[in-house]
This record gives sequence, structure tokens and C-alpha cells, in this order.
Amino acid sequence: MATSEGKSGFRHRIPSDLRHAIGADAKTLAAWKGLTPLARNEWICWVTSARQGATRSRRIQRALEQLNAGEHRPCCWPGCPHRRPGAAS
Repeated sequence: MATSEGKSGFRHRIPSDLRHAIGADAKTLAAWKGLTPLARNEWICWVTSARQGATRSRRIQRALEQLNAGEHRPCCWPGCPHRRPGAAS
């Protein structure tokens, strides 16, 4: 998984499938732009941590729905494991 270290901490690069899905709707894109870099990272990591393509597709759809509903982070997910102490990059 491609990652980059930014001013606000460890961040993942947005994959093309998620980027295209977010950019397809103005409301979703505005919600995405309104997130902090850390919140964006959580969405990206949640989507890319799916092991199967079908799960990833469902997560992208759910992300769009939750972003449009005003959610800032994926529901019921403990957060990006890469931010935990001792995590391998």
C-alpha cells in the first residue's frame, strides 16, 4: 500500500477507485474536502484493508453514503492500524 508521511501524520494515498467514486458527486466531494487529513486517512485505510474486491466495493459505497450523511470517520472501525505504536509501514 502506498503511503506518505505528511505534516499531520501518517497518511495513505487515495486509490483511484475511491477517488473516482468520491469525485462523481459534488456533495460527496465537498464532504471529502471538508475532512481533516487524518479523517481522510481513516476512510482510505478502511476501504483498502478489505481483502476481497466485493468487500472493497461495498465499503466504497458505504463510505459515499456515510460521507453524504455527514459522518467524518468509518462507523464501528477501530481506526487505521498503521497509526498504532509499533506498526510496520
